[in-house]
Amino acid sequence: MRPLTSLIVGMVFGLGLVVSGLANPAKVLNFLDVAGAWDPSLAFVMAGAVAVTAIGYRLVLTRSGPAFDARFHLPEATAIDGRLLGGAALFGVGWGLSGYCPGPAVTALAFLSPSTVIFVAAMLAGMWLARSLTGATPRLASTE
Repeated sequence: MRPLTSLIVGMVFGLGLVVSGLANPAKVLNFLDVAGAWDPSLAFVMAGAVAVTAIGYRLVLTRSGPAFDARFHLPEATAIDGRLLGGAALFGVGWGLSGYCPGPAVTALAFLSPSTVIFVAAMLAGMWLARSLTGATPRLASTE
């Protein structure tokens, strides 16, 4: 049941990225171009996402546990350090140059654009390289 639920949720998320325009790098770059052909429509997408997430967390975390796992898994890191700031800066520069962030880039693979394929390949190589050089692995904590 869990794989089917994950597939459905992923498909709904991907559809939302396509419908909102986040899978279109030109739309994202126009949103980031505040001094030129600025397109503010993605601000409404982000505001809606923040609202849904805030309400969702409030509702879900009142439950004793998730429906398809033994416990909730939440990030445990709280420090604002050089790695976090450097990663955020690198993410922002990459997003600004390409118009893609990871989720929409993976979603846009369905369109088979050569630039998207190259971006995703470079993104995966960068993730592998970062983990190889630092030995970092994602850490999760439960709410128990």
